[in-house]
Amino acid sequence: MARLRRWLVAGLLVWVPLGVTFLVVKLLIDLADQVLLLLPTQYRPENLLGFNIPGLGVALTALTVIITGMIFANLFGRRLVRLWEDILARIPLVRSIYSSVKQITETLFSSQGKSFRKVVLVEYPRRDLWTMAFVTGETAERLIDIIGRDLVSIYVPTTPNPTSGFFLMVPREDIVELDISVEAGLKLILSTGVVVPEDLSKTTAVDRRNGPGGLTADLR
Repeated sequence: MARLRRWLVAGLLVWVPLGVTFLVVKLLIDLADQVLLLLPTQYRPENLLGFNIPGLGVALTALTVIITGMIFANLFGRRLVRLWEDILARIPLVRSIYSSVKQITETLFSSQGKSFRKVVLVEYPRRDLWTMAFVTGETAERLIDIIGRDLVSIYVPTTPNPTSGFFLMVPREDIVELDISVEAGLKLILSTGVVVPEDLSKTTAVDRRNGPGGLTADLR
């Protein structure tokens, strides 16, 4: 029985990751293939070739994004962008949605952006309970003036689904900065602490020289 149990666990360790990976990739490909529905019926692969090609939607989406970037990366393209942004700015509901999404997109994908570039620890939901969070940016100066303390905006993701979470503004001295990558932090969150990234398995030195609450974690 012990040998059968060991074989069962070994088999699960092989097939479960493969199965989950296959299902996730298939789901993403199926979602991307929905882009093909935007094509006229007579130009869809099943009508032109007589059969469907899985993943063609992914290639079409990537090609469309690349071509769009090539067109709008030059001076003429930027002028077109400003033109339609001026038009959208005159539509009340569309204006607010477009401007918000554009600001978030520029912040996340800009190489100069500071959002989600740093992993921190914060005591949440109460003292002596620590959770991992991501710095999303500097807090508005007006809010800092109201509180009277230097605040940092952070995002505390939920586990194991990091797409939902909480937005917090915490004093800078109350966070612990970790010298690890965002990917390593996400790996720990997604696995609910089961999979410890290599960076975190090393010795951690905590520097308290910034004051009673000033913590800076340096992973070596």
